[in-house]
Amino acid sequence: MQKIQILFPEPVMNRLRKTSQEWDRPVSEIVRKAVDDFLNKLPAPAPHRPKLKIPVFQGGKLRISAENFKEHIYSNLISAENGNAGKLKN
Repeated sequence: MQKIQILFPEPVMNRLRKTSQEWDRPVSEIVRKAVDDFLNKLPAPAPHRPKLKIPVFQGGKLRISAENFKEHIYSNLISAENGNAGKLKN
């Protein structure tokens, strides 16, 4: 067995001590039994699922630089409002 330290709120500790006296059993035995019962009632763990592989693709040559991307997007929005969207500016 391994020794551990567990902190209980005072009302819980009082109930444990009272139960210990009524059953004539040490508090540690009552706690071990309660934990064992709890663990036995847990559902079986879900089967291990393999990690998902994220698809990777080559998108080809860049048509616009990162520096000009924001400007391009905003100019395209304005062009779309005027009916001229779709042309790339480098």
